[in-house]
Amino acid sequence: MLPVTAAIGAANGAVSGWRGVYAWRTRQGGVGFVLDSTWALATTFSGLVSHGVSALQSGRGGYNAALSVRQDRHVYARGMVLKKGFATTWGNVVTGAGDVVGDSTQAARRRQLITDHEDVHVWQSRVFGPIYPVVYVGWMVLGGIVGALRWLPRRDAPLGKYIESTAYYANPFEWWAYSRDAHWPPRQALAARVWKKPMNRPLSSLR
Repeated sequence: MLPVTAAIGAANGAVSGWRGVYAWRTRQGGVGFVLDSTWALATTFSGLVSHGVSALQSGRGGYNAALSVRQDRHVYARGMVLKKGFATTWGNVVTGAGDVVGDSTQAARRRQLITDHEDVHVWQSRVFGPIYPVVYVGWMVLGGIVGALRWLPRRDAPLGKYIESTAYYANPFEWWAYSRDAHWPPRQALAARVWKKPMNRPLSSLR
C-alpha cells in the first residue's frame, strides 16, 4: 500500500511542479501540497486520472495556465466531465471550464465559477480527504431516492427536477460552493426542495 500512495503523491508532485501550480510563497500553497500528497490521496488520484483523459484530447484538454499557475489547482477547458456545460472538480483538477477568455459577461461568469465555486470543491476534497467522495456520492444516491419519493404524491414538476434539486443542489458541499459563488439559490433548482438561505457569505464580499 505504501508504494502505491507514494507513487500517487510523487506523480501529483511531478505534474504540479512541472506546471508551477502550487503557490509556494504562501501558507495556502504549502498546505495544499501536503494535503494533496497525504490525507487527500484518493481525490488526488482522481485528479491524475482526469489529467490522463485531458492528455488524450485535442489540445490536451485546453489547459488554462492563467487560472492554474500558482493558483493551487489545475484548470482544463474540457477534460473529464460528467455533464455538458458543468465544470467538474477531481481533487485539485477542474475540468469543463471553457469559455473563460475575453471580456464578455459569460467569460467573467465562468472565471468566477472557477475561482469562487470550483476552488471551494478543491479545498473540500483536501480538508475532508477520503470522507469527501463518500459523503458526496452518498448524498447523491439518497437524495435521488428522497427526491423521487417527494415527487410521487405531488408531480407538480418534472421528476428529473426533483431528483436534481434534492440530490445535487441540496447537497451540503454544493450548497457551500454555490453560496461562496454568490449564486444561491441556483435558478435551475426547485426553490422548495433546497436550503432557504446561503450557507455563508460570498467570496466577492470578502475581497
